[in-house]
Amino acid sequence: QVQLQESGPGLVKPSQTLSLTCAVSGGSITTSGYCWSWIRQPPGKGLEWMGVLTADGRTYYSPSLKSRISISRDTPKNQFSLQLSSVTPEDTAVYYCAAKASVGGRYNYWGQGTQVTVSS
Repeated sequence: QVQLQESGPGLVKPSQTLSLTCAVSGGSITTSGYCWSWIRQPPGKGLEWMGVLTADGRTYYSPSLKSRISISRDTPKNQFSLQLSSVTPEDTAVYYCAAKASVGGRYNYWGQGTQVTVSS
């Protein structure tokens, strides 16, 4: 059973870079077909898909975030990370890492979520 755990600062200042890491256990981030994503939920709003890292290392990002987002992986540590630059208070949200076993599948595996607040 794949398990995901987010970690990172809970408070980020405006204009700085938000950095989060998702540790993966119970499976490998290089397992063929698997997709590893970051999804967020601002207060009072729905889930927003941010981007995905495929098992073979390709990345795809939401057009609205493409200029500010980067998703990378550390294969030996079996974890993947999110970096979001030039943050504003509108980036305040609960951030989730999630995974699915195929491109067309549903996200079956979720971290518990981590609150990130952007404030000076």
